[in-house]
Amino acid sequence: MSSNAGKEKFKSKIGGQAVIEGVMMRGIDKGAMANRMPDGTIDIDEWEIKGGKNPAWYRKVPFVRGIFNFVTSMIDGYKCISRSVDKQMTDDEEEEPTKFEKWLEEKLGDKLMPIVTTISMIIGLVIAMFLFMWVPSALIKLIEKLAGTELNTVLKNVIEGFLKIGIFIGYTALTSLMPDMKRLYEYHGAEHKTIACYEAETELTPENVKQFTRFHPRCGTSFIFLVLFISIFVNTIFRISWASLPMRVLCKLALLPVVTGIAYELIRLAGKYTNPVTKAFSAPGLWIQRITTREPDKKEIECAIAALKAVIPENKEDDQW
Repeated sequence: MSSNAGKEKFKSKIGGQAVIEGVMMRGIDKGAMANRMPDGTIDIDEWEIKGGKNPAWYRKVPFVRGIFNFVTSMIDGYKCISRSVDKQMTDDEEEEPTKFEKWLEEKLGDKLMPIVTTISMIIGLVIAMFLFMWVPSALIKLIEKLAGTELNTVLKNVIEGFLKIGIFIGYTALTSLMPDMKRLYEYHGAEHKTIACYEAETELTPENVKQFTRFHPRCGTSFIFLVLFISIFVNTIFRISWASLPMRVLCKLALLPVVTGIAYELIRLAGKYTNPVTKAFSAPGLWIQRITTREPDKKEIECAIAALKAVIPENKEDDQW
């Protein structure tokens, strides 16, 4: 049957993320992660979301809530990925800790993993800043130097924006060739298909879920594309100087909450409405999802279903935008 079978009957606010051998789902007041364990069973972690139904004011104000929800999602995502990696380690695979590792465990105890997660996240952010903020600007400066002429500022901003989008697409395409990432992208597809099946109010079974599309307008892939695209306009409107690359990077960092806030509101609109306008700005992100999602197998879908069922609210409050 067609992968586009079925249409949503309502728009759910439930979102998710693929993790190592599993799927994490985030509801309005509860989160859950389901992982396929080395022995073939499904292990589920569940947790309450603080302030889920009654979020703080800064999580409700348009254009302000975006940056806070983005940071929260990123932190939760890193924690879940770290936890999912730990779950895949069997007793036979665990190595004897080194003296340094024993010392860290002794000194930091339960604080060790949060610190490791934080350091990993910071390293990831630094790499992202280098790839998407420094490299495109440096390439344009190099082009100007080789050409012996200075390009128009607006043109430079446009070229820089499309260079960032090109880097993003190239990065996702290269990672999709790795066996582990292929598996992760299959779980990503399972996450989307399961949510689509749920929104169509169809019984959540692997057979039913398999029929639905693996592309979703509220995907993080679409969000990243919008951030990169919107930055072209924001950088132009605020006239960020090209005189100094370090200063330009700092200015772009300062404007990141503005860019993120706008992108978040557009993603919400895409999640809430289906019309020509939302379809238009969702289209590029949906296209890129052809790289970041793959068709899942039955076992991967079972994990996604288990995670989703754990966060569905009793009174269907997840349709209240």
